[in-house]
Amino acid sequence: MGKRLTSEQILKFKEDGYIAPCRAVSDREAGEYFRRIEAFEERTGLPAEGSLKIKAHLSSPWMVDLACNPGILDVVEDLIGPNILLFRSSLFAKNAHDPGFVSWHQDSLYYGQVPSACVTAWVAFTDSHPGNGCLRVIRGSHLDGNREHEERKVPNNLLARGHTVIDVNEDDAVDLTLRPGEFSVHHERTVHGSMPNTSDGRRIGLAFFYGPTHVSSVRGRRNAVLVRGVDEYNHWDKEPLPRYDLDPVTMADLGHVFKRYEAGEFKL
Repeated sequence: MGKRLTSEQILKFKEDGYIAPCRAVSDREAGEYFRRIEAFEERTGLPAEGSLKIKAHLSSPWMVDLACNPGILDVVEDLIGPNILLFRSSLFAKNAHDPGFVSWHQDSLYYGQVPSACVTAWVAFTDSHPGNGCLRVIRGSHLDGNREHEERKVPNNLLARGHTVIDVNEDDAVDLTLRPGEFSVHHERTVHGSMPNTSDGRRIGLAFFYGPTHVSSVRGRRNAVLVRGVDEYNHWDKEPLPRYDLDPVTMADLGHVFKRYEAGEFKL
């Protein structure tokens, strides 16, 4: 028995590579986060989907606070242990009737960490269902190790370089339907993606990428945030956090990292 999950749920995660739904915040709080995303877009003139793709939490203290939400971290702790680092976050937004999709891929392709022990928590700010392009996972695919990916730069793929897992058995696909304020968690090797939004409303969610402190980077030292427990390994440098919304110091870091990601200089 864990802090939040039952022994059966923990075993199910080990077998399937995902768990959903779990509750992080109330519907009302999720609605406030949705409005904050729209306020960011109004203030900056930038679409959240692109500008907050990498290390979104560098833009606002409230995102850091949400990454530290006990309801999320209790589930993460049950799955990876009590000492937890946040090393990335990504905002995913699909507008009404948006053709954008996410091809089948594994997060482990981008992480560059050993051992493979990290998880992604996807927090819904709106309803997320098949009609608006919810997250889909391939059950049990994390047990197959790291899969081969091809770069397929096709129109409307929301992945910058179009990475796509070859030969996915979509018979094992599961739609992770979420209400506002709920979240899912999947293993970094779980193959996942999403379809276009064919509905009349926006679909918005924020993904947090967590790892245990013993995990190290294979691409040199990088920054991370200790969100729970202690770091006895010191594999990661301490990440500067925003003092207020759109802090110019951390926004400059966010922009620099995103440009390098787009250019393919490294993966996060």
